[in-house]
Amino acid sequence: MAQSAIRLERTQREQSALSTLWSWLTTVDHKRIGKLYFFTSLFFFLVGGLLALLVRTQLAVPNNTFLSPDTYNQAFTTHGAIMVFLVVMPLNAAFFNYFVPLMIGARDVAFPRLNAFSYWVFLLGSLLLLTSFVVGEAPNAGWFAYANLTNEIYSPGRNMDFYTMGLQVLGVSSIASALNFVVTILNMRAPGMTMMRMPLFVWMTLITSALLLLAFPSFTVGLIELMFDRYFGTVFFEPAAGGDPVLWQHLFWIFGHPEVYILILPAFGIISEILPTFTRKPLFGYPFMVYSGFAIAILGFGVWAHHMFAVGLGPVANSVFGTTTMLIAIPTGVKIFNWLGTLWGGSIDIKTPLLFAVGFLGMFTIGGISGVMHASVPIDYWQTDSYFVVAHFHYVLFGGTIMAIMGGIYYWFPKIFGRMLDDRLGKVHFWLTLLFFNLTFFPMHLLGVDGMPRRIYTYSEEMGWGFWNTVETVGAFGLGLSMLLLAYNIVHTLRAGERAPADPWDGRTLEWAIPSPPPVYNFAEIPEIRARDPWWQMKRDREAGRPAPTPVRQPAEPIELPLPSYFPVMVALGLTIAAAGMVWLIWPVVGVGLAVTLIGVVGWAIEPNHPEAPHPAQPTPGEFRVQHPASD
Repeated sequence: MAQSAIRLERTQREQSALSTLWSWLTTVDHKRIGKLYFFTSLFFFLVGGLLALLVRTQLAVPNNTFLSPDTYNQAFTTHGAIMVFLVVMPLNAAFFNYFVPLMIGARDVAFPRLNAFSYWVFLLGSLLLLTSFVVGEAPNAGWFAYANLTNEIYSPGRNMDFYTMGLQVLGVSSIASALNFVVTILNMRAPGMTMMRMPLFVWMTLITSALLLLAFPSFTVGLIELMFDRYFGTVFFEPAAGGDPVLWQHLFWIFGHPEVYILILPAFGIISEILPTFTRKPLFGYPFMVYSGFAIAILGFGVWAHHMFAVGLGPVANSVFGTTTMLIAIPTGVKIFNWLGTLWGGSIDIKTPLLFAVGFLGMFTIGGISGVMHASVPIDYWQTDSYFVVAHFHYVLFGGTIMAIMGGIYYWFPKIFGRMLDDRLGKVHFWLTLLFFNLTFFPMHLLGVDGMPRRIYTYSEEMGWGFWNTVETVGAFGLGLSMLLLAYNIVHTLRAGERAPADPWDGRTLEWAIPSPPPVYNFAEIPEIRARDPWWQMKRDREAGRPAPTPVRQPAEPIELPLPSYFPVMVALGLTIAAAGMVWLIWPVVGVGLAVTLIGVVGWAIEPNHPEAPHPAQPTPGEFRVQHPASD
């Protein structure tokens, strides 16, 4: 079978040095890149969480002087940027990288070196952004960077220069990664895997990637205009010279509201994989789940101005955007009812992944209900820029996205690392997270209704906000401690955890058909897909005596996978050096960075992608291969 045969794994050098630093720097294996995203974003999660605790400590009591005003501004601005761009997006990317090729029956992504490049650009751009803390000039105008707070009058240091250059570098990573997954999903599915047989997680990855490709350019344009205003004296956002500060809000939120769905749609995909597995029944209403994902993506581009009702857009614009904001609740509600339909009547196995999935349903629904309130312009006038809004988006992004990601970690950890996380400790982690999350963020609804503004540095005792702020701070520290349980569980499991079988959950999708962790080439032979839940179908076929996956010692033909390469990290380093030179306006450094980038791009272009001759594959024992009957 020429089309399903393969040529081999890495080179002999990478095979013999899998644990070396060089092999990690040059790897193009989608699974290793997924691991790099995973651990890097967990580290940034720790950093962002510590900044949140600083913010909560400052607000714990009235008239507090724990932080200076400027330090407070830097802390809450960088907390928001880290959590959105350095935690949630790359944690989703970790799952994209590791599992999308496995779920569609592919050996890797379409562009392995571009995939490696996207990770290194993400890492180096993140480090550039966080270097601002080292020099005491972290971004300080809010993660949304509203004009005119970002011009040189109100932000005279390098604070916002780190923001503009760091996020432009990170944007390169996002665009490269999104392009890769669109091409991979559309062109590299196993035979028989039609679009309507793809797992929901793959669908959500495809839609998320399309959103990134369409939404990020507007933010990039805004960042470039802000950079020109700060460096070269242009006046895009200066009203006294004919510019318009509201232009920034449009450019930001045309990206910023699809960004909410870029963050939450992968969580929808994760939940749609967990619930059917632990209820032992197919996902309820699969076609409606797919179409509602499309509807959310399309409507997501028509709701951005509900963030701007207070700027004076006028009754027509307010009515249009209020209507579209109400409409987008419909496909979101479809998903919630379909998840409930999946749970209804299922043979439920209560494991930690399922608990986080059910927790997601409750917390995300609360966040969605409070979001629909903001579609009403008069209510939004009252609630905008108050702590009610802070509560809303934390219920969506933490109660929604982070809860789902935690479920995904417990669900897929055995496949990634070959060891089972402690389920009892995981359940303790879930209940503590649920308790302290609500203790932290639910009182913010009450403070918002009572008039407490967002981005406030301190408040007087007469306002009466002290009690609930103290409660929130206690909840925040409890939430931080609950996350340490996850860290302990991961470290302990990696050192001495129970070995995981290939299929510990009786999974539905193709990643559970191969060993844990998977071999470097994923599948000994590309499977032929005949059902929407292919691994369940294959197991039923085997039980019925029909041709089904059987263990083999090695693939029937040699395997070829692309060579490792150091050019992706070289190009990423060059871009970051150039961006760092722009932050400090040291033009020779900019020139060096561009030269390194150019050399790396040329080397990348002429470097061979595959070894001259294939090497024999050595699959691990217990690997599965689909036996095809002659009649097929």
